[in-house]
Amino acid sequence: MSEYRRVKGTRDLLPPETAVWAAVEATARRVFALYGYGEVRTPVLEHTELFVRSVGESSDIVGKEMYTFDDRKGRSVTLRPENTASVARAFLEAGMQAGPLPAKLFYIGPQFRYERPQKGRYRQFHQIGAELLGDASPQADAELLLMLDRFLRELGFRELEVLLNTVGDAESRRAYGEALRTFLAPHREQLGPDSQRRLETNPLRILDTKDPAERELLAGAPALADHLTDAARAHFATVRALLDRFGVKYRVSERLVRGLDYYTDTVFEIVSKDLGAQDAVCGGGRYDELVADLGGPRIPGIGFAIGEDRLIDVLPASFRAHATARPPVLVVPVGGLAVDEAVALGEELRTAGVPSEVETAGRALRKALERASKLGVRWAALVGQSELERAVVQLKDLAKGEQHEVPRAALPMYLESRVEAEAAEKE
Repeated sequence: MSEYRRVKGTRDLLPPETAVWAAVEATARRVFALYGYGEVRTPVLEHTELFVRSVGESSDIVGKEMYTFDDRKGRSVTLRPENTASVARAFLEAGMQAGPLPAKLFYIGPQFRYERPQKGRYRQFHQIGAELLGDASPQADAELLLMLDRFLRELGFRELEVLLNTVGDAESRRAYGEALRTFLAPHREQLGPDSQRRLETNPLRILDTKDPAERELLAGAPALADHLTDAARAHFATVRALLDRFGVKYRVSERLVRGLDYYTDTVFEIVSKDLGAQDAVCGGGRYDELVADLGGPRIPGIGFAIGEDRLIDVLPASFRAHATARPPVLVVPVGGLAVDEAVALGEELRTAGVPSEVETAGRALRKALERASKLGVRWAALVGQSELERAVVQLKDLAKGEQHEVPRAALPMYLESRVEAEAAEKE
């Protein structure tokens, strides 16, 4: 064993698992492009103040989880713990607020938080996310959720649930924050240190507590829904009506506030029973004040982030099997035929669109076929001097134990017909 080990909370991704990641990300790029989104790539290193100002000092991320350090000139920098603030910063820095709006951006990449590693959670984790900047309408909220629903369905998910809520506009949040503070102030000593701090900075964040005693106390708290302005109430009603129209399953969760200070109006999570206690696979919401908080004009936004690590943990088996399928053909030179000729046949198959491997290591036929079976390769294309002279291939079906002689020029078409025939039989 090497004396060097990966850092705690990180992991190596190796084949065939990386093929699953690539397939998920390719699906995201394809689906998001259908809705007009373009990819943005931001640095993993940002000035610390960006996250303090956007995510909020009362959040666990800023208070406990960020990887923050001083660079060689004493400037505080942070490995990005989330990407919405970075996207908003890039949007402003590039002057996109002056261009045609809305701007539709998506990202795929690593984030960093110092927390206890556990199943599905890592200190370097990956997110797939999207941000829509410049549209305050409830229709934009609904369309974003429709895009997210389509993406997850194309990965093979069928039984996910959307938890939906509204935290109201700025006026609603101010009114409810005061009502919640008034309710909790006499019970301050019953709150833990984090909730006592949030009572002063952002009382709504206390609704996100996991402490059983605090959750019991909050059962008697004022309802956020009773403090919504007419505009906030109408916004949420329109989002729900559109989700109903398009058949997106959701449940209103009145205690859902999300963990970041910048959210306004619509917030949501998508959960999966397969994830156990850490059941959220995706979350997001509207953030109409964030761009202004970062020094720009008041430009509304909404977005989501998917925990890619956990998403892949619970991928439907059918998607995973397709993503990790081995090249269906292993070309094996036999009878002393030069390996160069097997390489040439492999190139012919690839040019015709058939993924192929070539036995180049000089293994005996039996060993080569054993390796092919272990790898999950379906067919072995055997070619010797006789086959070369007659322009044919001996095609061995490793699953059925059958062997057929096939004209070399017709091999790609023959393989395609076999695949289609077997797919029809399964249907």
